[in-house]
Parts: sequence; structure tokens; C-alpha cells
Amino acid sequence: MTEPTPRLTPLTWLTLALVAASTLVFLPLWPPLVLAMWTAGLTRPMLLRFQKGLRGRQRAAAVLSLLLFIVVALPVSLLVVGVVAGAKELLTMVQASSSARSALEGILSSPDSPTMLPSSLTDVTNLVKRSGMEGFDLLSTIAGAAAAALVGLFIYFGGAYALLVDGEGLWTWVKRNAPFSPKVAQRLGAAFHETGRGLLVGVGLTTLTQGLVATIIYASLGVPRAWVLGPITGLASVIPFVGTAIIWAPIALGLFLTGRPGRGIILIVLGVAIIGSVDNLLRPLFARWGALQMPTFLVFVSVFGGLAAFGTWGALLGPLVVRLTMEALELARESLEPPTSGSVVATEPPAEVK
Repeated sequence: MTEPTPRLTPLTWLTLALVAASTLVFLPLWPPLVLAMWTAGLTRPMLLRFQKGLRGRQRAAAVLSLLLFIVVALPVSLLVVGVVAGAKELLTMVQASSSARSALEGILSSPDSPTMLPSSLTDVTNLVKRSGMEGFDLLSTIAGAAAAALVGLFIYFGGAYALLVDGEGLWTWVKRNAPFSPKVAQRLGAAFHETGRGLLVGVGLTTLTQGLVATIIYASLGVPRAWVLGPITGLASVIPFVGTAIIWAPIALGLFLTGRPGRGIILIVLGVAIIGSVDNLLRPLFARWGALQMPTFLVFVSVFGGLAAFGTWGALLGPLVVRLTMEALELARESLEPPTSGSVVATEPPAEVK
């Protein structure tokens, strides 16, 4: 005998309307909110250690955990901002070139982007002036968005602190009041935090390391804009099949075209032996700290699909939506499977056998 389908009562419609309205309220602030939740999840082990050392002072431990996280993450964030600015300049140069050969020759023979360190006081002065003007232009560009940025920073830091202090209670409330079972909520929550760890730790550390290695190699070979081309090479590691070769191989070709065949050959050897091998060596290691349970090709498609659909923040939203979709599909399949004969649904985990 089939169970009767529950009716949609006025309270149900009211709840759905309020949930939709709340979604619209939080939607503009989703990037700092998601980052705050991921940050709280990543820093919780530090919170527990600090809390133990501070004799249970949770709020002080939360502040120390966030400060330590910021000390580690801030330089990386500043590097990302600089690389994005340099990448836009490179993109403009490539678009203005008449052919692929002229683009490579322009990038690898540009006199305005030396990789050597300043060797005199005049060089230092010119570098400071040039950097100062670029920084002023950048600040002028983002001045109109300063208020929104401050709100985002406040939401991020405030949210991360609040989740570190009261996150357990909030999660308990969500599991108790969600319109599905606590098991489903637990699985979706685990997939959510897995995506954060996988992107920020697993994929992030791998691309950062490969980018650093590539930057050192490019700078040693006198490649202009090594500080931009290196991180871009690291990001290319998420591209299936070709990986980092999609960047260092054209650079090696450009060295041949600009009359430096010896350096081009060295780059090919180092690209295959070092840059291309770092991923195979380090990815399993970093996966212990943050493994993203998605095929590499799917990660690549979701990142660039998210960028195309939602802009810059889509690089995070794309993989998150796809990973949650995968988990929801698995849960739906499991709910449709008939229970095995003689199986007993346990409401609590079995007690440990001594």
C-alpha cells in the first residue's frame, strides 16, 4: 500500500517563500561566506590545539587561529593579485599581435620587463617609480569598489570567527531542521568542506609549487615576465593531457625564434624532467591533506565553466556546484536502492568492541 502524498500546506508555501527570500539576501555575499566556511574548517585543528594550550579559552584561540591563517594566506593572496594584473597585460599584448609567432617574439624579447635584479641606485629608483605608478593606477581602478571590498572582508573575517566559535552549534541546528535526514546533511556538508580543502590545499599547493619551480627556471634562463609566466604555468597543471607543457613548450619555441636555441633546449629538458614531473611527485602528497574526489578532467571543466558562467569567483563556485551535484546524485541513487534482506537500519553507530 502506497503512502499518501503529503499536501503542501500554507506553512509549507510560507517556508519556501522565506527560504527563497533568504537566498536572495545571502546570494550577493556568497564568495566571502563560502571562503569563511572553508577557512573555519581548515583552521579548526589549530583552534583545538590553541584552545588546549589556553586552558579552554575558545575565543582567544579562534583569534590566534585566524591570525596564523592570515599570515600564511596573505602573501599568497597578494601574489595572486599581482599575477592577475600581469596576466591581463600579457593577454592584451597577445591580442594585439598579428600572429602567434609575433606574440611569442614580443613576449620573449620585451625590453620593458627585465627579470634581472636592480644593480644600481638608479635601477632601484626607476623600479620604485614604475611600481608606484602601477600601484597607483591599480588603486585608482579599484577605488570605486572599495566599499564592497570592505564589506566582503568584514563578512569573511567575521564569518570565519563566528563559525570557529559557534560553528558546531549552527551545524547541529542545520541538521536538525533541514528538510532531509541528518545523514544526507552530513554527506553534503562533508562534500562541501572536501571541495574547499581540495581546491585550496590539494590543487592550490600543487599549482603553487609548480608555479614556483617554473618561475625559478624561467628567471634563470632570462625569460621576461617570469613572475607572471611561472604562476600561469602552475595553473596550467589542471589541464588534462598537456598540463604545464601548454605554457613552457611555446616559451621554449619563442626562445628558438628569438635566437636563443641553447636556452630553448635547456627549457625543454627542464620542462619534461622537472616542471612536468613535480605534479606526479607532489600531488599524492598534497592529496593526503586535501583530496578532491573528482576526476581531473571534471575539475578542469568545472573551473573554466564556472569562470565563463559566473566570472572570477566561478573558479570556486563551479567545482563546488559540481561536487555537491555528484554527492546529491549518489544519495538519490542510494535512496532508490532496495534494502538488502535482513539488513537493520541503525540509528546510532555500534559501540566499539573492546
